[in-house]
Amino acid sequence: MKTKHMKRDFPYDLLLEADPSSSHIDRYIREGYCYVAVEKEEIMGVYVLVKKEENTIEIMNIAVREDRRGQGIGKALIHDAIQRSADHGAKKVVIGTGNSSLDQLALYQKCHFRITEIIEGFFDHYPEPIIENGIPCRDMIRLSYEIK
Repeated sequence: MKTKHMKRDFPYDLLLEADPSSSHIDRYIREGYCYVAVEKEEIMGVYVLVKKEENTIEIMNIAVREDRRGQGIGKALIHDAIQRSADHGAKKVVIGTGNSSLDQLALYQKCHFRITEIIEGFFDHYPEPIIENGIPCRDMIRLSYEIK
């Protein structure tokens, strides 16, 4: 599996799996850089990086094809995102996910991200309620990774 930068023809179906707001996706796709994991010319996963502050880059969206989950692709994408962020001079990588995204919270912490903030009611303004793992998604859990 290798990763490559996408400048157009973004895998919108995958991006929507991680963020159901197409307007949010459109905004951060314009501001950031989209990378895909490719194997045998098929897209396995995607992530988007956006520079937030002088030394901080945010992973705005990360998703793996449903039929390829549980195979280490998500972890590989996170490590790739950290390396690319470091290559761009970042000292910190941040990521956010919903309070109900239990698999994602576990993955990020396994990749040494630390919970740094909870934004209450972040997802309350979405047009449709989000339910994951039987839990209403309402709050944003923010995590960060310090690049050494």
